[in-house]
Amino acid sequence: MKNTRTGSGGSGPRSGPTVRNGRGQGRTGRPAARGAKGPGIAKGSGKGSARATSGPERAKAVTPAKTPRAGQAPASSAKAGTKAAAKAAATETLVTGVQTLTVAPDEAGMRLDRFLVARFPQLAFTHIQRIVRKGELRIDMKRAKPNERLEAGQSVRVPPLKLEEKKPAARTPAKDESDATFLKSITLYEDKDVLVLNKPMGLAVQGGSGTTRHVDGMLEALRDAEGQKPRLVHRLDKDTAGCLVIAKTRFAATTLAKSFRSRSARKIYWALVAGVPRVRQGRVSTYLAREEASDGDARMRVALHGDEGASHAVTYYAVVDTAAQKLSWLSLKPVTGRTHQLRAHTAHIGHPIVGDPKYFNVENWELPGGIQNRLHLLARRIVIPHPRTGKPIDVTAPLPPHMQQSWNLLGFDTGGYDPIVEAPEE
Repeated sequence: MKNTRTGSGGSGPRSGPTVRNGRGQGRTGRPAARGAKGPGIAKGSGKGSARATSGPERAKAVTPAKTPRAGQAPASSAKAGTKAAAKAAATETLVTGVQTLTVAPDEAGMRLDRFLVARFPQLAFTHIQRIVRKGELRIDMKRAKPNERLEAGQSVRVPPLKLEEKKPAARTPAKDESDATFLKSITLYEDKDVLVLNKPMGLAVQGGSGTTRHVDGMLEALRDAEGQKPRLVHRLDKDTAGCLVIAKTRFAATTLAKSFRSRSARKIYWALVAGVPRVRQGRVSTYLAREEASDGDARMRVALHGDEGASHAVTYYAVVDTAAQKLSWLSLKPVTGRTHQLRAHTAHIGHPIVGDPKYFNVENWELPGGIQNRLHLLARRIVIPHPRTGKPIDVTAPLPPHMQQSWNLLGFDTGGYDPIVEAPEE
């Protein structure tokens, strides 16, 4: 693919194979190519009955009794117990080898990794991601793709899974109160269906290897009277601060996830990057694929169309302000939602985000005095249709402390005009 970039203003090195167009402050380049896939957004965890086989031997089926025995709960309350028993049966088959699960109706539309998280909550999320990425799963006898979404009735063949030896710490009333108080302190918006948090930098959204404190775990403290836990509908990197949308009901989770997939949700990020882009406002379009670093820490690389695991990624950007041609304040709008997309794209065009430990690769770089070596990336604003009314929920997050310090030192005014607001969605 040819490297074509047009635009005016600014200065900076030309970059690798990407297509970027810009026509000055306030207008953006051409829209992304048709056919780009939507963002891989996590859908609310569904619960369905599991059917499993283990190697050549079949596990015993778990079916509800037609007539309750003496001392048993009535039929109206047996459904929940049956689902719990089904999950317990699936758990028992984990150590026996290969198994096949059937997608329940309320699990339709779930992403493959979220389906496994819902079925096997005792598994580390990193382990689930690894078996999905390695292609060890089959859907209806075909190799599953990492971002594939499921349909009701499909069969998912699962390889032998490794149970975590350590069980999560038991929750206590004191911990629930502490977590609920903390979540309340970072709440930007809330109604009976939706919660928008101002996620601090350094707080993980989900658990993983060695991660015990995360937003998903804290949401246990917000279970309602019916025992329904709020659900994540998208994610932010651990070191990215800002707007994080949470669904408080199953209905909201399904509807919000569809909004993210259909790109009805508008997301705007702010970042501080090295240098000043030559094209002051434009578009970055590449394919991104996951790669494992030598230290086991995964990152995204720019890939070619057709490469295994490569997904199309599109980002619009605009320069809001600059400091001595050394630093730029960028406003970024991702059209797609790939892992590390903004971090990988800014690095790809030669202007990585300040404080990024994975993608900052400028030689002989010296951090300006007073600016902290932390990731300067903020999920600044999100606009998304309300799941019930369809009216827009428009929420803005303040700069986190380390970015506010940098903005003060550089004389950036957060009340100024943000040119990316008018950038196209496609």
